[in-house]
Amino acid sequence: MTVRPLQRLERTNWKKLLHDIRARVGEYDAVAIVVGLPLESDGSDGPMTVEARDIARKLALSLDIPVILQDERVSSYEAKHRLWGAGKSISEGRELVDSEAAAIILEDVLATLERKA
Repeated sequence: MTVRPLQRLERTNWKKLLHDIRARVGEYDAVAIVVGLPLESDGSDGPMTVEARDIARKLALSLDIPVILQDERVSSYEAKHRLWGAGKSISEGRELVDSEAAAIILEDVLATLERKA
């Protein structure tokens, strides 16, 4: 199994976001949704953590597949490191970092599931 970054979804409003996620679920025949959980460095919840949990709850109520929350604390740093290693500059856009970070979060979930199996 491989993981690759996808284009970032814009979060303008809930209805459009849900529509776009449902489209991606159908396009890739997804069996689960992973939501990054932006915990504080000490592992506690912050304002963005509360928002991520709310989004995950709404997705779980709106979709017929599981929604998984995954710690994303170092994913952006790792994404920047990978992009720099690939010769990309951060000035090439936030979208690259967000998409790469999302792929890293998914890799983390898959590695955790593999260890449990």
